[in-house]
Amino acid sequence: MSAETEQTVLLRPIVTKVITFVAVIWLIKGIELFSTIDVSSYGVFPRDLGGLIGIVFAPMIHSSFEHLVSNTLALFILTTALFYQYPRSAKQVFILIYLGSGLGVWLFAREAFHIGASGLTHGLMFFLFLIGVFRRDKPAMALAMMVFFLYGSMVWGILPTEERISFESHLFGAVMGIVCAVAFRNKDPKRPEKVYSWEQDGYQEDDFFEQSDANQDDRER
Repeated sequence: MSAETEQTVLLRPIVTKVITFVAVIWLIKGIELFSTIDVSSYGVFPRDLGGLIGIVFAPMIHSSFEHLVSNTLALFILTTALFYQYPRSAKQVFILIYLGSGLGVWLFAREAFHIGASGLTHGLMFFLFLIGVFRRDKPAMALAMMVFFLYGSMVWGILPTEERISFESHLFGAVMGIVCAVAFRNKDPKRPEKVYSWEQDGYQEDDFFEQSDANQDDRER
């Protein structure tokens, strides 16, 4: 089986599971819209025992469709990237960021209901970027650069801006992402890097032209 086929087989179940997770979040918003249930009360309420339930449910609750849409694509891309690039550590990292960010909010945030998946997305972004910096292998660094290019602006989200935005969720998500990047940087083995002929010791420019001529002769036959 070719490497491309193995990657396709690996990626498909990951995408399916991530889409299912995102669909559940949309379903919860739909139920809220067509019922009288105020799901925001299931968010994290700091230092209140009843608010502990929000550590589990808050990332699946959003205040508006605009809030939900802004998190959906980031959640899909970052979660898929995590499970595809770091399969051995992905489950632990996801759970630690998911629960750890909520626990940080419960312990230290302002007294209000904190909801949304932004803490999770911030944690995933910080993890994927920093683990690429720590590992320094080409696939990890390439993914880190892509993630930072797409979502690097999340760095500013850990600072207080608007009162209605839970910067604490962003902050503690980022903290958990950093902790996980340090803790799991060596858990997934580095993939073997392809070495091209011109990178090998003793390579001569004439070797390239000889190989090119040989490949051309093979195609003509």
